Amino acid sequence: MNYRINEQSIFSESEIKDLIHRFSNSGSSLHKGRNEIKIFRLNDRDINVKAFRIPNLVNKFAYRFIRKSKAQRSFEYANKLLKRGINTPFPIAYVEHKTNFAFLESYYISEHLEVDLTYRDLVKNNNLPDYERILREFTAFTFELHEKEIEFLDHSPGNTLIRKENGKYQFFLVDLNRMNFKALSFEERMKNFSRLTPQKKMVRMMANEYARLADKTEEEVFQKMWFYTEQFQEKIRRKKKLKSILKNKK
Repeated sequence: MNYRINEQSIFSESEIKDLIHRFSNSGSSLHKGRNEIKIFRLNDRDINVKAFRIPNLVNKFAYRFIRKSKAQRSFEYANKLLKRGINTPFPIAYVEHKTNFAFLESYYISEHLEVDLTYRDLVKNNNLPDYERILREFTAFTFELHEKEIEFLDHSPGNTLIRKENGKYQFFLVDLNRMNFKALSFEERMKNFSRLTPQKKMVRMMANEYARLADKTEEEVFQKMWFYTEQFQEKIRRKKKLKSILKNKK
């Protein structure tokens, strides 16, 4: 077992190890799919543990000898975000299981946040209270990411948590293992919005706010933002069509 615990964490090595040993048969499941997320109560605090599944044969080798694991990247990127003034749940630790020749499962451990909504809720319900305000403040948050040279590659509807604190909306990034830290071109900035929503009116509102902040014309921003959004939606449609064809052939 390989692990690293945040120096500012209040949890001990033995507590972290025990948490991992208990993962499969305890805790409250928050999400189960390709990866699994569970919530544990530890020292009167709620802890979020994300278990990354055992990778395929190629990645067993790559994560063992060449690349950093998703858990390690999540932990390191969370610390980078916090240093740059970007909110994310506090990173507690990461744990990896390895053999001499292969990488097995890994875990990313962070504080668990109770939040009011995610960006996905805005997509599902355009009549939410403060809808326009939240969407515009989210756009300003994304602009801040770009100005701080952060490219969040999984900038998708479920990966921004939103919480209202003292009358102000706070945004927290999660699912952090894919990021670049570099100066972003205008094209890269616009493409970073492509996964968020297929709704043209939402894109129009985000374009209006981003243009104001970036000192660009609204139409220039909207045309690029909508171009990449349509490109991404077409990719999804092709995938669904291919899956349907393959399913009907069985």
